[in-house]
Amino acid sequence: MLIPRDTYLQQLIERRFNNLVKVLTGLRRSGKSFFLFKIYRDYLIADGVRAENIIEVALDDDAHEELRDPKKLSTYIRSRIVDEHQQYYVLLDEAQYAITREEMRNSDRPIRLYGILNGLLRLGNVDVYVTGSNSKFLSTDIMTEFRGRSDDIHVNPLSFAEFHAVAGLETTEAYEEYARFGGMPYLISLEGEEKKIHYLSKLFSEVYFKDISERHTVSRPLILSQLTDLLCSSVGSLTNANKLARTLSGGGRDAVSSETIATYLGYLTDSFLFKEAKRFDVKGKRYFHYPSKFFCTDIGLRNARLSFRQQDEGHIMENIIFNELIARGYQVDVGVVEVIESGETGKQRQKQLEVDFVINRGAEKLYIQSSLSMETEEKKRQELRPLHTIKDNFKKIVITKTHAKPWTDEMGILHIGLYQFLLDRSLLSS
Repeated sequence: MLIPRDTYLQQLIERRFNNLVKVLTGLRRSGKSFFLFKIYRDYLIADGVRAENIIEVALDDDAHEELRDPKKLSTYIRSRIVDEHQQYYVLLDEAQYAITREEMRNSDRPIRLYGILNGLLRLGNVDVYVTGSNSKFLSTDIMTEFRGRSDDIHVNPLSFAEFHAVAGLETTEAYEEYARFGGMPYLISLEGEEKKIHYLSKLFSEVYFKDISERHTVSRPLILSQLTDLLCSSVGSLTNANKLARTLSGGGRDAVSSETIATYLGYLTDSFLFKEAKRFDVKGKRYFHYPSKFFCTDIGLRNARLSFRQQDEGHIMENIIFNELIARGYQVDVGVVEVIESGETGKQRQKQLEVDFVINRGAEKLYIQSSLSMETEEKKRQELRPLHTIKDNFKKIVITKTHAKPWTDEMGILHIGLYQFLLDRSLLSS
């Protein structure tokens, strides 16, 4: 089944022949390759581009192993560019395979692939598109090496709206399916829970951990596996490398240092399996160094990793909302609001209240609370108090798992039902 990914397609159309390398990054198996090699290629053909003018290379395919050498890759691509008066499109999949470990680790060492891609741009009649499944491919080095000549697009697993559009289920049923199995595109073609569970479970051992081991020296693979389990079981909870190290060193297990945990956290986030949300002091307008929260890029992968045992509906909903905000292009932090209150003895003390999400996109800033329900007065007070404490004029929102239409309370807080939020991108800005 062809899943339209119109948001990403429009982004590429707008960037066509803009004299920049279009870089698509994201979790492996999240649909980058299919999108570029099928959806975008079909668009180019329909727009009149000749098939022979589209040069496709999938570097993760063993058939193209020789082309992982940047020099040989350059020779091959240039051999296909035979007419300087025609336009050519280079589609390069999983480009990190053409970058060596030494190049990745040593920031002072030039990465040959970047020189090759820059050289293709200088030809003037070549439009270059690459995908990558490692954030190191995108982050610090690429900006330096491309010297401002890259345009970056992050491709996520299917959003709930994308899933709902093709799942053939009514909204509530679709959400329950999505909250259980997530949005990895290949799942749409699978029937039956057993096949879906098997597919998601195998991705860790046969794709993600294998990729990490190939790129890095993982001296303690069991610790990497246990750390993954721990992060999956604690989504939405504050943590840091020291706390994780203590947990993994307990129960008679061999001690593991916080430095090792910090390194492995980097591997997991660089592979886009997890994303970190830092704590932000709303009043002091500063970041806390630790602790922070880690969210799973796909909730189905999280559930499969835990054998579908830990189904905390509130944390799963929070993770889904986080991923949706990221997909919409927001910077997402965890808000901290410090207040002074009197204890039982009358003595004043400082307390930190939490806002689930403080989100920014350009000049736009919003505060969001995620709550399954607010049926009791105590729950209402707990969720609304942090928002009431913030005295600026930015919009404050509560998302609950309901079908209720959006409404604004007497304190100016916007209440949105979860399903409407996930299906209507205009609600936050309206």
